[in-house]
Order: sequence, then C-alpha cells, then structure tokens
Amino acid sequence: MTIGKLIKPTLVLAASSLISGAAIASGITPQKMADAIFSVIESDRTVYTRNVVDRLQNKEEVLDASEHWKEESALPLPAQMLRMGSERVNEKDSGFTYSLLSLWAINKQNKPKTPLEEKALKIIGKDPSKNFYGEETLAGKKYFTAVYPDVAVSEACVKCHNKHIDSPRTDFKLNDVMGGIAIRIPLED
Repeated sequence: MTIGKLIKPTLVLAASSLISGAAIASGITPQKMADAIFSVIESDRTVYTRNVVDRLQNKEEVLDASEHWKEESALPLPAQMLRMGSERVNEKDSGFTYSLLSLWAINKQNKPKTPLEEKALKIIGKDPSKNFYGEETLAGKKYFTAVYPDVAVSEACVKCHNKHIDSPRTDFKLNDVMGGIAIRIPLED
C-alpha cells in the first residue's frame, strides 16, 4: 500500500469533520429554523386536508368536518387541527410559536394582530411564491417573524370558506392564498 492511498482517505475524513464541525458551530439561523418548522406544518396540514377531510367528507361522504366537531362527532377542520397543534407546542415551551392568520378570517382569533402580520399577509397574498420575513418587538421582546402563504390545497378548503356564513370572502378557488402561517422565534439581544 502506498502512502498516497493512506493520505487521501485521511484527508477526506479530516475535511468532512471540519465541514460538519463548522456547520454545527455556526448554528442555525432563525430563518432556516422557521422554514423547517413551516415545512412540517404545511406537510401535515396538506396531508390531513387531502387524505382525511377531503376524502372522508367530499369523496366518500362518510364523515363531515365541522367547527363543532366534538358535539357533532365530526372531523376537526384543518384550521382547528393547526390551532390544536400550536397550543400543544406552546404548552411545551418549545422556543417558538406559530399561528394561522387571514385577512378574511372566519374565526376572529385568526385575524392579524400586529402591523407586521397585516403587511406580511398583503405581500404573500399578491405573490404566493414568496415568504415574508421580518423582525418585530412585542411586549419588549424582539422576535424573528416569518409568514408563509396558506394555500387552498383541496376543494374542501374552497367549499368550506365560500359557503360559511361568517366568511368575509366567498370567491376562493383551488390554489388561492387564503391566509398565512406565522412563525415567531424569540431573538436574544
């Protein structure tokens, strides 16, 4: 065996260690963290909406989704599932929060509460291919806030919002931006 054959694998291992060590030492940015969190939320939300609500309510017509799901033995609405998940994360003090927002909220809890949220919803509503990132100070604490488009992924979304008595907007179509998902990460001073 030649010395060259021994050196090459050793150099590759050393370089690999340095690169992965640098990635660990540099940490993760709030934006990357928010993007990763949103990826999970959006995936779960889409899967639940398409494979549970749309299938059972609209295709197989065996079970409805309802705001009053407990009383009616129905499925929770996708917005309610998101809220329940968000509340569970908050109970765990996970270091971030998330919420569903809309300029056309059926549930008034989902209306924007800060100027940054309202600005973000207007921007992503015009261009759903872009996410919104900003910083805001709430109750004296600085936050990184990301808002991502919440898109109508199935006919179940469109039908529910368009026919709901409290809906301020009744002309949604498949793939329209219906609102946004806001993720907040506290920033250290």
